[in-house]
Amino acid sequence: MRGPASAGSPGPVRSHGAPPAIRAWAQALGAAVAALVTMIVVAAVGLWAAGATDLPGGAFPSVVAATVLVAAGGSVGLSGDAGVIAEANAALDVVPLSVTLAGALVLAFGFLLPLRHRAVAGTRELLARIARTAVCWLVLLLLLTLAARHSFRISVGNDLAEQIGSELGATPTVGFRADVAATLAVGLLWVLALLALTFLVSRRAPLSPRLLHYQDSVRPPAHAMVLTLLAYAVIGLIVGIVELITKDRPAETLAVIFLGLPNVAWMALGIGTGGAWVGHVDKALGLPLPHALDQVLRTHGQRTLDLGSLAEQDGRAWLLVAVAAVVLLAAAFTAAVRSPARLPAWRHAVEMAVALAVTLFVVGLLTRISAHYGLSVIGVGDLGGDLGGEVTLEPQLLRLVGVGLVWGLVTGFLGSLLARGVRHPGEVREPRGGREPDGGREPDGGRESDGGREPDGGRESDGGRESDGRA
Repeated sequence: MRGPASAGSPGPVRSHGAPPAIRAWAQALGAAVAALVTMIVVAAVGLWAAGATDLPGGAFPSVVAATVLVAAGGSVGLSGDAGVIAEANAALDVVPLSVTLAGALVLAFGFLLPLRHRAVAGTRELLARIARTAVCWLVLLLLLTLAARHSFRISVGNDLAEQIGSELGATPTVGFRADVAATLAVGLLWVLALLALTFLVSRRAPLSPRLLHYQDSVRPPAHAMVLTLLAYAVIGLIVGIVELITKDRPAETLAVIFLGLPNVAWMALGIGTGGAWVGHVDKALGLPLPHALDQVLRTHGQRTLDLGSLAEQDGRAWLLVAVAAVVLLAAAFTAAVRSPARLPAWRHAVEMAVALAVTLFVVGLLTRISAHYGLSVIGVGDLGGDLGGEVTLEPQLLRLVGVGLVWGLVTGFLGSLLARGVRHPGEVREPRGGREPDGGREPDGGRESDGGREPDGGRESDGGRESDGRA
């Protein structure tokens, strides 16, 4: 019944909250803000542990902003200056994957949260949600670029040298500034790639009807690769916590955990499968590097980072092979269980090989390091000492792709064999006795048995309707 109060009610939309469009924008903004705040916190803790709070001129907040931008695919340019007779040069190309991973997980979770109870969604609706999230993300990145700029003086560690340099106009300074156009362009690609990967791997992500046909062939191997990367990140975190407790370099270990944990953990995946990187370290430049990697790469020339060179520093490096075998076999088994039951073993092996090869290729690109700072006077080289340094690390991509294909074929085939005795999604098994009796007449039999239990079912139904009418 409608009373006097209901006559003046504003309607269902207003009485139950904000309009759908405003609610959708609020959800997109909330996911983007939560991801960005998470990245800022992780970056701040890592940089604090790395000693960035000691930078002159109050540069710490600007360095945090720049680190978050780089982690989100942005571009930050470095510049050096040392006056009239001297020249400073600097370059830094490294992705803090701890910050990237933290933001990606939070953004993906926030994006999927409003869709968690749906299996299918229209194409227009999904594209609209992606567009709103991307717009909110780009606006936040644009605001962050305003803070990602600073310049400060570099101390040469000698008061007399600094005084002479000041008199001669050769006081070295270094600065950084975010490239707005490149940051927004690459940041857009970053968030679109992340949301596409979210739809690829998550069973909770609804798909449009046109894409449902591909979910059985694409989602299982993609999901397996994401599980592999996350498993290595968790293993790396456990090892880092043990190092933090037992070793005498807690600040360096904490910096690695909060800035470069996936960099190291995913390199361990590539090295454990037989991949390699090439590089050298002549001065760490404050970049947090694990002790074993630093010892292998600290040479005058290029050095190959693989199982053999790591084992020379620590014999436990051979355990990376066993870890890779266990994790990849578990991932292949998971993918096989999530795949259709009739998928042949060779097909599953090929899918895993392609997925692992692509994963290791991307890992190689993400773990590149190129950092350099130098000071030259009257055009004569780097002065070296405390005034210059370089760290480089480049992946051998063809080798990573090759070992990914081999390991994917082997573990994919074995995982498919192990999954044969496990029930697959959508699979209907026959009972142990074999074929059901009267299987062809099951629908009619079901209706006859119902009639046997209720001979007056039709009249009861009428009576039920009469009782409803009397009520």
